Amino acid sequence: MSSERIIGTETEFGVYRPGDAWANPIALSTRVVSAYGEISRIGTPAEGAGIVRWDYTGEDPLNDLRGMRMSRAAVDPSLLTDDPYHLAPSGGSERIARPTAEELALPAATTAVLTNGARLYVDHAHPEYSAPETLGARDALLWDRAGEVIARRVMECLDALGEEPIVLVKNNTDGKGAAYGTHENYQMPRITDLDTIIRGLIPFMVTRPVICGAGRVGRGQKSEVPGFQMSQRADFVENEVGLETTFNRPIINTRDEPHANPAHFRRLHVIGGDGNMFDVSAFLRFGTTSLVLWAIEQGTDLRWDALLMDDPVQETWNVSHHPDLDYTIGTAGGSYTAVELQQIYLDLVLGAFEETGTTPTAADREILTLWQSILDRMRADLFSVAADVEWVGKYQIVKRQKERAGLEWNDPRLAAIDLQWADLRPSHGLVHRLAKAGMVTRLVTDEQVERAADVA
Repeated sequence: MSSERIIGTETEFGVYRPGDAWANPIALSTRVVSAYGEISRIGTPAEGAGIVRWDYTGEDPLNDLRGMRMSRAAVDPSLLTDDPYHLAPSGGSERIARPTAEELALPAATTAVLTNGARLYVDHAHPEYSAPETLGARDALLWDRAGEVIARRVMECLDALGEEPIVLVKNNTDGKGAAYGTHENYQMPRITDLDTIIRGLIPFMVTRPVICGAGRVGRGQKSEVPGFQMSQRADFVENEVGLETTFNRPIINTRDEPHANPAHFRRLHVIGGDGNMFDVSAFLRFGTTSLVLWAIEQGTDLRWDALLMDDPVQETWNVSHHPDLDYTIGTAGGSYTAVELQQIYLDLVLGAFEETGTTPTAADREILTLWQSILDRMRADLFSVAADVEWVGKYQIVKRQKERAGLEWNDPRLAAIDLQWADLRPSHGLVHRLAKAGMVTRLVTDEQVERAADVA
């Protein structure tokens, strides 16, 4: 199977109304989902028109891979995402009287199944696009990008109806303490030992942002420290292993909800990644993770123990906070930079192919070649990958503006660039402009992405 496993992605979009700082994000998100549900299936009911609701039967957010189940009465309410009649609140909102009268007047947890097999729904306080299941990294990229098209169509629909505008952005934090997720899901055989997965995967996840981070202006959950970092999500990682997704977020999430035969499969739920608008970063995020999981699944004599870190959570922050790639991570086998650790993982994957006598598929070779190319070019000249690695492209733009205008890292104009970067309106988003100018490497065409927004 190597890299060609079932992959699914989930993207919680940032949402706001221009000029209205007090707009209720749950109300905005509800309108986004209901609007797209109304326009996505045109025709008569006999032709399949109308909103198709979600079947919650398979939802089981409290079952843990470690062999235990949390009590509904004991968990934070934000984990209760399996109730079609009650919207799970966002984590960390205990200072706000909830629910508000406006929220009580909203329809029950708004959700719609789309014509491309995806699900669009309100998750906590955000519109979330859950892409259809795909096979392999390239299709995962394509249907992840399709979510951007759906977001654009919603905004255009509301404009056409003359409603107050709603803006959707593909980022992971508002820079003021709120974080929202971009999740990845990888099908794995149940027989693979969980402790081996955790031991082998944590050092990879700590350093993975070097090839697929989306970049962020500000350090700390509330951007309290001026500066730039590789990852949008790193500062919100607070635990090594755990079930939570909205607080005390872990590097390895242990939700056991396979959406398949549980006797044979598990679904690895990755919650610490960034939402990418650069194709190469997204493709490598899915592809390299799939290959590392494949190497772990082989049970070969790989050097996982030599890569163990004393404090992976702290190292997650440290790696992200050093965009000049000069930080070294202490492991049981020595000290390495993030790029060096990624090279070790690449070499371990190649070793697993050799040791098992497995010939890499064409899809595997594409991932391996691009992975090696990015690492080689990063070592030679960081900004040589500015069209491929999203955080590097953002860092280059923001750093140039900072130096040109003589700004400090805490200048709000730099934070505005960060927000505009992920704006999903083609007329406003910086990534859209860069791509149009040929400054972003594309692996899929606009036509393919538009089609993926409509069909599976």
